[in-house]
Amino acid sequence: MSELEPSNCNDPLLFFAPIFDWGSKLEPRITAYSPGIQTRVEVRRYASSPASRSNPSVQAPKSQPVTLEKEDNELRLPRSVQAVYLKPLRREAKYGVPSCDLQMRSYNVRNLEFFADFALRAAYYLNLPAFGPVPLPRITERWTVPRDHFIYKKSQENFERKTLRRLIQIRDGHPETVAIWLAFLKQHAYYGIGMKANMWEYSEIGVGKSMDVDMQKMKADLDPQLAQFGPGMTQDTAKKVAELLNSEAFKAAAGGNAPLMGKTLSY
Repeated sequence: MSELEPSNCNDPLLFFAPIFDWGSKLEPRITAYSPGIQTRVEVRRYASSPASRSNPSVQAPKSQPVTLEKEDNELRLPRSVQAVYLKPLRREAKYGVPSCDLQMRSYNVRNLEFFADFALRAAYYLNLPAFGPVPLPRITERWTVPRDHFIYKKSQENFERKTLRRLIQIRDGHPETVAIWLAFLKQHAYYGIGMKANMWEYSEIGVGKSMDVDMQKMKADLDPQLAQFGPGMTQDTAKKVAELLNSEAFKAAAGGNAPLMGKTLSY
């Protein structure tokens, strides 16, 4: 059936389709096979247009779909977010004097690469020239143990463990800044990562004299604590111990059962 006849239609809403038959010329998808409610709505939309009322052959302007593709292309992510998808930035070393060697170890290469990238980014924001990560030779360890006890003790089982390593070197770094960098990495340590750092500090000529002065100050502070040790006990400490043992309060607390209670100790 090519045309819809009202006498053969059971839906009363489709009686409006023959009246606005010119709507099918404006929109090809509006045919007699369209649902009645949809046909009625589409016809009303075109009938309300002034251009379609005066000249039905003129097509009404179609509304363009609203897209955000152009707006998305014009938007720019923050620099801090874009830097996550790029290589870590690096500072240039002026003199190239090593300040710290950080060695990281792990059994998982993915965690190792991730934390090495994190360490390089942290060094950049602390103004530390970082070089690496340099892959170091892996450590392979193997063990051969009995499989089990009793009847399985003659069969053996082999275990293998591979340790991956990366090296990051800091050059021309101030010792305090390097210490802050290491403390930051320790605070935000990633699971499964072990770290070992070797630091170098450079001082002016004649630093030995200043170290001797510092040693004398440290010795004066440590003498009272060192005097409490047995091998290095001083005479004053021995006298105080003898007075404590000979005191009546100590004898009363011991109840007369302490060794050498009936004797008077002297030093």
